[in-house]
Amino acid sequence: MKKIILFISLIISTLFSNVVQESKWPRGETFLTFLEKYSISQKLYFDLEKEDKELCSEITAGNYYYLLENDDGSLAQVLIPISEEIQLHLYKDNNNIYKFETLPISYQEYTEVIAMPITSSVSQQLQEATGNAALAANLKAIFSGAANFRRMQKNDFIAIEYTQKSLLGKPFGQPDIKAAMVEISGKKHYRFKNNRDDKYYDETGKAFTKTYFFKIPLSYSRISSPFTKKRWHPVLKRYRAHLGTDFAAPRGRKIYAAGEGKIEFIGRRGGYGKTIIIRHPNGYKTLYAHQNKFRPGLKRGKRIKRGEHIGYVGSTGLSSGPHLHLGLYKNGRAVNPLKVIRKPETKGLKGKNKRTFLANTVNTMNRLDNEVKNINRKKPTRLGRLASTSNITPRKL
Repeated sequence: MKKIILFISLIISTLFSNVVQESKWPRGETFLTFLEKYSISQKLYFDLEKEDKELCSEITAGNYYYLLENDDGSLAQVLIPISEEIQLHLYKDNNNIYKFETLPISYQEYTEVIAMPITSSVSQQLQEATGNAALAANLKAIFSGAANFRRMQKNDFIAIEYTQKSLLGKPFGQPDIKAAMVEISGKKHYRFKNNRDDKYYDETGKAFTKTYFFKIPLSYSRISSPFTKKRWHPVLKRYRAHLGTDFAAPRGRKIYAAGEGKIEFIGRRGGYGKTIIIRHPNGYKTLYAHQNKFRPGLKRGKRIKRGEHIGYVGSTGLSSGPHLHLGLYKNGRAVNPLKVIRKPETKGLKGKNKRTFLANTVNTMNRLDNEVKNINRKKPTRLGRLASTSNITPRKL
């Protein structure tokens, strides 16, 4: 079923002309300070269930959110996306009481092929053509170590087939490149994504995606709460999400880094309490929340080895008992840690899988090559950024 449930639970009305402000979430702002700014009792937050409190800690500075104020400057409602699937919704009901809920994000999704000769900067040309700032970075990442984009000559080509979510007419989340061809100094390089393992291969089936392995970061007694991207609760009649995996363990048990990387954040993070975030290669980040204390000597920017001791299990922040909340993110998108940790290594395609992949590759290569040769090809979709406001009114309550 297509994800067209709700965009943001805001319904266009012909009777009103309220204006929703589209703004970036300020650095240093938390859900609690947001409530304080609008003189809303913080009891609303402290009365939330544990999972919802944790979701409030997933708010990321720099991400867009959507705000509707009353004429007197008080808050009417706000929608805060925290992932590509779920958003927080705070609104005032008919009894003039503020309510909190989590809602799925409804977005449009499109697939297109971009083909263009290079006349200047690859990044600049792709962004001008598509409005998608992340597309060039992702393109260069899948050709890392195999194609030097600095050696591109005038009239060399790039051709990309990708899928992108779109929210309010602009790219939302990360583009998913299905296939790509770059011609550098007259030589063509190809990459094709295999949906069976999410890795990239060339036209011969040779793998080019570097597999990055993580280890479970502690000895635990049980998984007390699994990862849930978006789930409708039939009893509570609402959507729930848990963007990580909770490992129950005794207070004080050692926590180890799941993989090699650099500390990006260390300190308190809202309902997550004492938290460490480590940035890893290949676009991954891990988050270790509710710690009792950190290992001495750690600081932002410090390099960490896989399996290195970083902290101790605790129950800081808003937690019902000692455990580690482990979050895993790929290019800013929350993913299930256990699926990545337990994912088997795949060095190459074999047998029927390889034959099927190569057969599909031939068709895709022809499609990309035809786009390059097509002098009458259509211009790629242009997705300009929205203005800071949109004429959208609040949902009918």
